[in-house]
Amino acid sequence: MPGGLTTSPRSRKLSVFLLLIFLGLLFLFFRPSTSVHGPSGSRNKALVPGIDQDLIVSDLDSIGWSDKFEEVLRWDDGPIPPTSIKVHVPGWTIFDRLYVREGTLYIVTNYPELVPHHKFITSKGGRIAEGNVNLPQLEPTKDDIRVISTIQAKELFGRSASQISGVTFLVNESPQFLTHLYHFVAELLFGLWRIYSSLDPGLKPNGHTDLPPPRRMSFPHVAATKWRDYASMNEFILRGVFPSLVMEFSDTWAERAALKGKTFVYDRVVFSDRVAAMHGKQFASTERIASEAFQVKASAHWWSAIRMPILELSKVKKSDEKPGFPVITYVSRQKWGRRMLREEDHLRLVAGLQKLKERHGYELNIVELDRLSRSDQIRLAARTTIMCGVHGNGLTALLWMKPTKRSTVIEFFFPGGFAQDYQWTAKALGIAYFGVWNKHIFSDPNLPTHAYPEGFQGNNIPLDAHAVLKLIERRLSVNELDPEN
Repeated sequence: MPGGLTTSPRSRKLSVFLLLIFLGLLFLFFRPSTSVHGPSGSRNKALVPGIDQDLIVSDLDSIGWSDKFEEVLRWDDGPIPPTSIKVHVPGWTIFDRLYVREGTLYIVTNYPELVPHHKFITSKGGRIAEGNVNLPQLEPTKDDIRVISTIQAKELFGRSASQISGVTFLVNESPQFLTHLYHFVAELLFGLWRIYSSLDPGLKPNGHTDLPPPRRMSFPHVAATKWRDYASMNEFILRGVFPSLVMEFSDTWAERAALKGKTFVYDRVVFSDRVAAMHGKQFASTERIASEAFQVKASAHWWSAIRMPILELSKVKKSDEKPGFPVITYVSRQKWGRRMLREEDHLRLVAGLQKLKERHGYELNIVELDRLSRSDQIRLAARTTIMCGVHGNGLTALLWMKPTKRSTVIEFFFPGGFAQDYQWTAKALGIAYFGVWNKHIFSDPNLPTHAYPEGFQGNNIPLDAHAVLKLIERRLSVNELDPEN
């Protein structure tokens, strides 16, 4: 063409060819893909560039659709993995590979004679009547627990079980006691961690352990709203120690149980049952379910794994734990409205404690713990040398005290009354304990029997302040604040 550019027929053909290639690539990479399952449920091939689509569908067929969403323990034609009981005392058991089907526990073993009596493992998880008179009715039946052989298990379970991985704390009891701080932390968590920590005898003073934390805590008989205490300390402590812990309640247990014919296998279960523990000999003498767990040896620092994270959460400093002088904390109930000292005896005690402070330079704290924040309660307990007060929930704070040769809990009772809650807990932690009936002082091994006489819950509990002050001075005259020094 005169005066312009010219192109040859060959160039035009090349341009058309390149354009067709470009359009083909656009179609290939930007074509909308279909899902593996179409709206009607029919299976379609998903377009994934560079991957054989027939291979994708073939893999889904061979693996099984459900396997894409759950862990499965398979034995196929091989032997079924048996249940292993790692640790057991009445009420507290550690299982590896505990099978559960339609709400029933299955212990799979070819040695049934080695399995403890069922009533020492589990129960129906119901409420306990006054005086424990209904314990026989709460003993488990075949609907609660069964022991079967590996052959029977294969016939019942088939070729696999859905795996619930990691460590599970399984609490088989009613909500009856759980909303009380002492029972939740100083009994339930105390026992669970004691039995579990026995698997790590090298647990360190700083709380370091090689044990994996529990992934979940399961309550088959408790609704999601029935485990917190009025002061929100239960969740503060549990979340503070195990921040990633998943809580499962009765609805989750019921939903799994409703899946007819489906078997679950728990990797590891730390199993707690209040009624089962109450059948034990230790409970008979202490009335503390956690006392059964203390038949199992553990590191001397076993509680540090719980205590240290709570101290860190509460911003407790090293100087708080070792203030350099004794710290006396009187936990007062005088405004609580139940279980209080006679007002004149309370005032004499306060005046006497003030004189001790002035004479010896002690730190003195007279507190109503419910008026302090949760962190402030922990910080105060962590620095306390002597904790005293009327029998009550506030003394649960002894859990955060540092055990030393001077550390002491002094508990006031209405004369003739006694409950072993705080005495047993203090002893378990290596803290000295003294009970007081007015001017009479008692301690282990000369403890009175459990009793709740008229006046036990009343507001006229007598107390000889002079006797208590002399006891405090005697305890603080003990040398060596820290037994590790």
